Amino acid sequence: AGADAVLALMRERPANGSEPPPTVAAAMLGADVILAPTVQSLSHTSARRAASAEGARVATLPGVNEEMLARVMSADMAELRRRGGAVAGTLSAGSEARITAENGTDLTLGLGEREAIPDAGDLTASGAFGNLPCGEGFISPIEGTANGRLVADGTIGSLGTPGEPASFEILAGNVVSASGPEGERLLDMLRAAGEGGTNVAELGIGTNECARVTGNLLEDEKILGTCHVAFGASASIGGTVQVPIHEDVVVMRPVVAIDGKVILRDGELLV
Repeated sequence: AGADAVLALMRERPANGSEPPPTVAAAMLGADVILAPTVQSLSHTSARRAASAEGARVATLPGVNEEMLARVMSADMAELRRRGGAVAGTLSAGSEARITAENGTDLTLGLGEREAIPDAGDLTASGAFGNLPCGEGFISPIEGTANGRLVADGTIGSLGTPGEPASFEILAGNVVSASGPEGERLLDMLRAAGEGGTNVAELGIGTNECARVTGNLLEDEKILGTCHVAFGASASIGGTVQVPIHEDVVVMRPVVAIDGKVILRDGELLV
């Protein structure tokens, strides 16, 4: 009640994590609440971080539609908070994560003493930030520590559902090669973003029982029993890399272990 709403329009950005125009960034700095139903996500931009630092409460909704919002947000919110907190707590307490899957994935990531973040829809505090729809727990791994192969058989960032699984070879915390049409396209996008674009930026685990495969990353990365890894910017979630791209890729049926203890297997969350 009493809010003075302002609508800002801009051209579609080239990738998730690309900065908005300076006029939009300035408007964000003056806002108390920001809803960002954009095509490409503003979550990992310097503009969003600056607005949050000024106390704005920010919900990013890239690619959202009314049906998705109503369906996915009908999840049990208390259970989302419990799952998100349990996942984040386990990631925060761990020192190493390992992701394996029958599709050929075998990737290890160092977690160090980084703090994980639960995304469970609570945006009531000053400076709060998250996705809507919500439903994950995530962490930024220590730069330079990820090694192995990641085979994404779910949504490939802003490229949608792949025609075939995309495979990424990762060495010393960076993607060094990729195969599959969408995998190769994504690697080109990451490299075009400049130094840091190929950085392994995030490990996330979906916690929302109402999310389903749609080809839209906003929903697909929230699917209970999946995990996702992001490349590019990590500064907004506890890492050190700020670059104008952040693209997540989804693994549909992974086994995730933290310090050797399995916390996700066969679509079942074990924490």
